Amino acid sequence: MVMMRLLLLAASCLLGSAALAQVPKTPATVPLWTSGAPGSEGRRGEAEQAQDYWIKNVHNPSLTVFPADPRHANGASVVVVPGGGHRIIVWTSEGIAVAQALNRMGISVFVLKYRLAREEGSRYTIEGDALGDLRRAVRWVRANAKQYDLDPNRVGVMGFSAGGELVSMLADNKPAAALPPPRDPIDRENARPDFQIQVFPGPLGIPANDAAEAPPAFIAAGSLDQCCAEPAVTLYEQLRKAGVPAELHMYANADHAFNLGEASNLLSILHWPDRLHDWLIDSGFLDDRSRRSAASKAE
Repeated sequence: MVMMRLLLLAASCLLGSAALAQVPKTPATVPLWTSGAPGSEGRRGEAEQAQDYWIKNVHNPSLTVFPADPRHANGASVVVVPGGGHRIIVWTSEGIAVAQALNRMGISVFVLKYRLAREEGSRYTIEGDALGDLRRAVRWVRANAKQYDLDPNRVGVMGFSAGGELVSMLADNKPAAALPPPRDPIDRENARPDFQIQVFPGPLGIPANDAAEAPPAFIAAGSLDQCCAEPAVTLYEQLRKAGVPAELHMYANADHAFNLGEASNLLSILHWPDRLHDWLIDSGFLDDRSRRSAASKAE
C-alpha cells in the first residue's frame, strides 16, 4: 500500500512538471526606438488600448518576439504586419496566430505594432509614420540577427490587408520622399526585405513603381474580395512581367479576412499556409546555407 502511494505521488509530480512545461512563455516586446519613435517621443508612455481581437492607441511602436524552437529553427525570420484598416491592429488572428503557424515552420517571428493613421484623432500618416515603423522593424531584426541566431539575408515581411499595403510600399516601391538621416546604427541597416508574403493586400502601394527591384513574393487572396482581389492580381502581374519570382493563389468562394481559416469550412483556405510553406521551401528561404556560408567566411 505504501509503495502504491509513492508511485501515485511520483506520477502526480511528473504530470505536474509536464503541465508546467507546456505553459507558453509570455513573448517579449521590444520598442523600435529606445527613446520613442520620431515625432511621438512625448506620447511613448501612453497605454495601448486592447479589446477582443484588436489593439489601438499605439504611440510607441514595437515588435513582439516569437523565436522559433531551437530544435528546428532554420535561421529565417518574418516581420508580420497585421491589418485593421489603419484604425486598429488585428492582433490575435493576424498576429499571434500567424506567429505560431510560422514558428512551426522553424521561422522566428516579429509581430509589429505600428502607429495608426486612420484611428480617430490620429495625426500620423501611412506613408510617413506607419511605413517608417515597418522600415525600422526590418532594420531592427537585421541589427539583432546574431542575438536571435538569424540569417540577416533571409528576413521577410508578411502583411494582411492594410498591413499588406505597408509591405508593398516597402518592398515594391521606391520611397516617396528622401529618408531622414540615420539616428543610430540600426538606421544604417538595409530596410529592404529578402522576400514578401502578401495576404489579401490592400490597394495602397499597388500598382508598384519599383517592381523590377522587388523581392520574391507569395500572394494569396479571395476571389470574392471586393477590396483586395484586384490588388493581389495586379501586383502578381507586375512582378511576373518584371521577372521577379512570384506565386499567386486566388481562392474561389473566399472573401476578405480569411486569415488562417479559423472560421472557414473551405479546405483550400484551411490549407493555404501549407502552400506558403511549400513556396518558402522551394524558394530556399528555409535553407540555412547562406547563414552557414556567412559564418564560414567570418572564421
